[in-house]
Amino acid sequence: MQITKTLKVAALTTALALSGTAAFAKDFTISVWAGGSNQNDAYRADAIEMAADILTREAAIRGEEINITVEKKLFNDGWDNFKQAVTLAAESKTAPHIIVTSHADIAPWSQSGLIRPIEDYVDLDAWPLNQIYDNLLEITSYNGQVWGIPQDAESRPFFFWIPHLKAIGYSDEQIEDLPAKVEAGEYTLYDVLEDAKKIQDKGLVEKGKGFSPRVSNGPDYWQFYQSFGGEMLDKESGKLIFDKQAMTDMFQFFADAVKMGVTSSTHLGGDWGQWYNEVANGKAGTWHGGTWHYARYTGKEGLDDFFGNIQFSLIPTGNDKGHANTITHPLTYLISSTGDDEVAEIAAQLVSIASEPRLNTLHAIKSAHLGIGREQSSIALYANDRWASEATDRLLGHASAMPNNTDFGAYWQIMFKGLEAAWTGQKSVADAVAGVEADIKSSMADAVIIK
Repeated sequence: MQITKTLKVAALTTALALSGTAAFAKDFTISVWAGGSNQNDAYRADAIEMAADILTREAAIRGEEINITVEKKLFNDGWDNFKQAVTLAAESKTAPHIIVTSHADIAPWSQSGLIRPIEDYVDLDAWPLNQIYDNLLEITSYNGQVWGIPQDAESRPFFFWIPHLKAIGYSDEQIEDLPAKVEAGEYTLYDVLEDAKKIQDKGLVEKGKGFSPRVSNGPDYWQFYQSFGGEMLDKESGKLIFDKQAMTDMFQFFADAVKMGVTSSTHLGGDWGQWYNEVANGKAGTWHGGTWHYARYTGKEGLDDFFGNIQFSLIPTGNDKGHANTITHPLTYLISSTGDDEVAEIAAQLVSIASEPRLNTLHAIKSAHLGIGREQSSIALYANDRWASEATDRLLGHASAMPNNTDFGAYWQIMFKGLEAAWTGQKSVADAVAGVEADIKSSMADAVIIK
């Protein structure tokens, strides 16, 4: 952290201490809005309230009086609605002080002045922030500044239905070793398709259910681009990368899955409820999803023995140009521009306290997410949760993320339109990739490196 930023934090903290004496009690109201959140994710906001209690108790012990009221709001009616609510509130200068949102919002919101860099108000070299995983903290950075603190982590693994693997000849030992083979690049995406075909040929699942991808657009599909060697961002120039060969190979993989009959040409746009029920009950052979799906599988879908029925791994490599990988799409605590520096300092301190291992673990375990820091593996609630422990060890260290880039959303939509065209057979793979290139050149050529 730069000296000037350290001094700013120290000055603000001193000012709060001086203004927070019993003779000059300070009252603060801090609002926090959390997108993509229901009651399972309530600790995204509840942890801020708990942090406020800790901060006021610490102040009282020092003989100071700081009263903090936390106003909480969870949004679960779609990300577009949430982001619209935030931006409209910002326009009227009533945005919440703390926003829990995707790291992808950092680039546009920092440029618009909606948020402040959190590194101006916290010490990233001090506990608890210094134990946050480096790759997660990097995801919350943009243009050389740290804008937010990861609120949670997740990963997007590949899943295999164990009884079906056994039925096509896998031994218990081979199933146990499968994640390591995936990580080493010894088991590829085309091995997935071959096994999916064997599972279907034995009549274990219906046609088109051997490999069951997610049914709508999502960050997951960039994992397959990486599996074939694709890169999303040129770090030196800050521009996006369109790797034609990697995207061709990725599109071809899904076209081949359809051609082999293990994935349906009409799979995209399917019903999520039906998909969840199928993958959690052995009606699909292989699939990919999120670590948070564990809660759905073992809860609403009634899967009693997850580890006896499901093996999981990184997304396998596609060829020798790619690598096994996973993408994380963490939600992030951001500090808005609402209020003055004193209010921002209080909000940032609350975020820092909420990021302590024990508090963050409450959210991780309740919502089936992964922790944000190395020390959470020492918290009993986390360490004794088999899913959290194994998913963290197996996946999180390999996780990358979509880039914080204001042009990425447009690029993402162009990519998926091409993938859908190749998948459904509307276009050949070559024509679909050519369409992606044409769209990039016509609408965002200056923002994307074509290679």
